[in-house]
Amino acid sequence: MRGQKLFVRPIEAADREAIRLFLASHGASHAPVPSCGLIGKLLGDIVAVLSMEITRDAVRVEDLVVAKDLRRKRIGRGMLAELDALAAKIDKDWLIARDDHEFLRRVGFDGSDVLRRRVGR
Repeated sequence: MRGQKLFVRPIEAADREAIRLFLASHGASHAPVPSCGLIGKLLGDIVAVLSMEITRDAVRVEDLVVAKDLRRKRIGRGMLAELDALAAKIDKDWLIARDDHEFLRRVGFDGSDVLRRRVGR
């Protein structure tokens, strides 16, 4: 992965089947294919999917799935950096998530029942 650039873009309707296959092959077959989110690619292959919901004052991270063989390679952090930039562009002050997502706690989300991180952190 060294020297490769993570390409992140919004999920499009045409991505649906590729995302379904990605989620099934990386242990998230229970997760529905998100209609709103970001997709991360390396060399044209999907390596991460972030599902989200835009609320009145925040962006809610529903789930973040990174390819099993590429975990601990900063891909999740790259996806969150892109989400942070997107949230700032649409004037949202917070990224929020459910409290059982351990990765998000490690990257600066905090809280008791809902994890929060201020945009631009």
